[in-house]
Amino acid sequence: MGTIKKVPQRQCVGCHEMKNKKDLIRILKTEAEGIIIDTTGKKNGRGAYICPNSECLDKAVKTKGLERSLKTAATKEVYDKLKKEMGNLE
Repeated sequence: MGTIKKVPQRQCVGCHEMKNKKDLIRILKTEAEGIIIDTTGKKNGRGAYICPNSECLDKAVKTKGLERSLKTAATKEVYDKLKKEMGNLE
């Protein structure tokens, strides 16, 4: 009998659906760099997860889900930077 490996699940801050951690993008708040996209998923800091599409980012902006998850206020420049980087990932 083999053991079943548990797949880590995270909730998207935009659509609020539980998905596999590897399918989501980690957005990270660090003291040094501010709010960035963590492509490795291993950097230190407070993280939030979001689906790799612009609709979920728009929902997260509208409902302030990203600000609530990161426990900080996000400026318009931060959202513009995230949209630009997410456009590169799509």
